[in-house]
Amino acid sequence: MRFVPGLILLCFSLNAADFPEPKSGDFVVRNFRFTSGETLPELRLHYRTIGELKKDARGNATNAVLIMHGTTGSGEAFGRERFGGYLFGKGQPLDAEKYFMILPDAIGHGNSGKPSDGLHAKFPRYTYTDMVEAQHRLVTEGLGVNHLRLVMGTSMGAMHTWLWGEKWPGMMDALMPLASAPVQIAGRNRMLRWMVSDSIRNDPEWKGGEYTAPTHGLQTALYVLYFMVSSPAQQHQDAPTRDEADRWIENWTANERRVLDANDMLYAYEASRDYDPSPYLEQIRAPLFAINSADDEVNPPELGILEREIKRVPKGRYILLPLSAGTRGHGTHSMPALWSQYLEELLRTK
Repeated sequence: MRFVPGLILLCFSLNAADFPEPKSGDFVVRNFRFTSGETLPELRLHYRTIGELKKDARGNATNAVLIMHGTTGSGEAFGRERFGGYLFGKGQPLDAEKYFMILPDAIGHGNSGKPSDGLHAKFPRYTYTDMVEAQHRLVTEGLGVNHLRLVMGTSMGAMHTWLWGEKWPGMMDALMPLASAPVQIAGRNRMLRWMVSDSIRNDPEWKGGEYTAPTHGLQTALYVLYFMVSSPAQQHQDAPTRDEADRWIENWTANERRVLDANDMLYAYEASRDYDPSPYLEQIRAPLFAINSADDEVNPPELGILEREIKRVPKGRYILLPLSAGTRGHGTHSMPALWSQYLEELLRTK
């Protein structure tokens, strides 16, 4: 297959649309208790919303949509043109004139409470269970939303989507996890996460979390992360010559070092240690479309996990996007131009 970058950019720019500017807010949970037994007197949960919440005569929310981000990301990414420009504009699948989008920053991410705020390695060692529970409290207590038209997420947010469907099966009308698997993290995925953690923890510059500058351990973790979330076709497309490849990875790593914190990254990757929705998949009641891409190195389709596990979800469907000039490996989860037609179909499914 011949990849033509110019054509990719053109096809992705034709359908983007304007949408309202996100509104930001903070919700503080008092005395939040983590699964580890640790507590925080105040846990700050940052969020953004797009659109206006609507309720029926009985006070039930009718148009709320929860969208959850990936590891080391934040809800801010969904408000950018590459994502929101294909979903939130007038006439698009999640038209902001019809829907109320909730874009939270998970614990340890974005502007929510995280190690780098000051506690460093004394910050509670949160897990996915803690993150999902905090999101639920934000949605219900902070925003007064008692029902969700849709729950969806990318990567880590997709894994959280499976957990939402199991823990609160009657709370949503539909679920869409993008780039995930509904089983505990094992195999190469677990090994890569171990490498990220080990690179940081065993770096003398980390100093038990009390470092004062970006560490070499963070640099090594970034090398692991790059190969974890990209694909060979994408990498060659981005850097088709020797010199371009050298410049690309050097610039990418330098940019990431400027925005990522070693403790935050360590906590974020270790948080997946308790993830395993597989025992409870039959409890998911809402229609669920699980979407992965064929070039996803994190969730390689040859493992056959989703083909097997989706059969246990009463209204589940597995969709595998084929390799194309538009796919971006694991990052395909944030390219709605490639999967928005399935979102539209899901929203019509009862």
